[in-house]
Amino acid sequence: MQLLTGQTLSFSADPFSVPFEEAVVHHRRGGVLVETGRIVAVDAAETLRAAHPQADVVPYGDDLIMAGFVDAHVHYPQTAMIASWGLRLIDWLNTYTFPEESRFADPDYAATIAARYLDLTAAHGTTTMASFCTIHPGSVEAFFAEAQARGQCVVAGKTAMDRNAPDSLRDTAQTAYDDSKALLERWHGVDRIRYAITPRFSPTSTPEQLEAMGALWAERPDCLMQTHLSEQTDEIAWVRELYPEARDYLDTYEAHGLLGAKGLYGHAIHLEEREIDRLREVGAALIHCPTSNTFIGSGLFRMAALKARGLSVGLATDTGGGSSFSMLRTMAAAYEIGQLTGTPLHAAQLLWLATQGSARALHMGDEIGNLAPGHAADLVVLDLASTPAIAQRHAEASDLWEAVFPTIMMGDDRAVRATWINGRDVSA
Repeated sequence: MQLLTGQTLSFSADPFSVPFEEAVVHHRRGGVLVETGRIVAVDAAETLRAAHPQADVVPYGDDLIMAGFVDAHVHYPQTAMIASWGLRLIDWLNTYTFPEESRFADPDYAATIAARYLDLTAAHGTTTMASFCTIHPGSVEAFFAEAQARGQCVVAGKTAMDRNAPDSLRDTAQTAYDDSKALLERWHGVDRIRYAITPRFSPTSTPEQLEAMGALWAERPDCLMQTHLSEQTDEIAWVRELYPEARDYLDTYEAHGLLGAKGLYGHAIHLEEREIDRLREVGAALIHCPTSNTFIGSGLFRMAALKARGLSVGLATDTGGGSSFSMLRTMAAAYEIGQLTGTPLHAAQLLWLATQGSARALHMGDEIGNLAPGHAADLVVLDLASTPAIAQRHAEASDLWEAVFPTIMMGDDRAVRATWINGRDVSA
């Protein structure tokens, strides 16, 4: 049994729904009691120390202990090509993404990148992510095997594409179904692994393939389904050409059984009213990818407006298209986009999105994404004075939020004092 001491921050409610003062529980001298990979208790440090004198104390001074970051939309196979010079989405896919993803036909290469990706994200305090893989089953096997060896909670799936992609990255409706089903049956629910049915997006799948993916989801509604939606205006125009009978972009999924409560729809920037209404009605989640949206010039996500209308929203780096592995940088970008849309986000809302908000989007809000008894001991410890620039601003802080906000805006992996996954300090 271990007792981590420092400042602690947890959530009792969604700070988009109630005043942030009512949503956050902060202990200035707090503690988190951990045993066998789980959080046993969160309270004042002295209270926990008195109740559990046998616990090994891990002191973090004034550092902030909170749930590890949950990244709700990534492409781990794009690790090696992150920060490739812009262009528009379709050009960027053809120029950089598809050639790199073709390399994952080699299982050794997939294993190398999977390990590299999980090392990089752990260094940035990310403990769970939902990742697209490639069309190659070996890319899924490599990612899950590496995560399993680390005791890590991850979501992933084989990407399905049977058109508008290089021959080396095309499967078929049948092989997408067969491969996905086999991988799902092998991995879903094993240790901390979750499978997500993963059609990349409507332009790279025929109606037959979307139908096959929808059929698999109907057979296994316990799984998540992840895809892309309304990222760029020229993408939407392309979807209209490919699916002339569809009412809108979302309808290309809905008509084929790919709209549901466990659906994760990345980007969702240029939504029509019907789409917003249907997504809310079914309880689907939108995933905001701010660094990607600005890097590729996609547009401005309307976080406050969509949350006000009752939609579930997670936060993500969209690694590859996104320009950073850091959820701190992602929160900063979300704040900046909020400013540009006239609705700046409070630090409490940003931290909630990066933890409990994303965990709820993944339907794991009662397992990860918060400091709460019974939750997995997936934690990040933040040094709130990690660089001279942040330290001098932190020194002037008058409350918790003034102390935290400089790290959100200027922090990077240097701010991550420690990352705990499944009750183990993986940064040691």
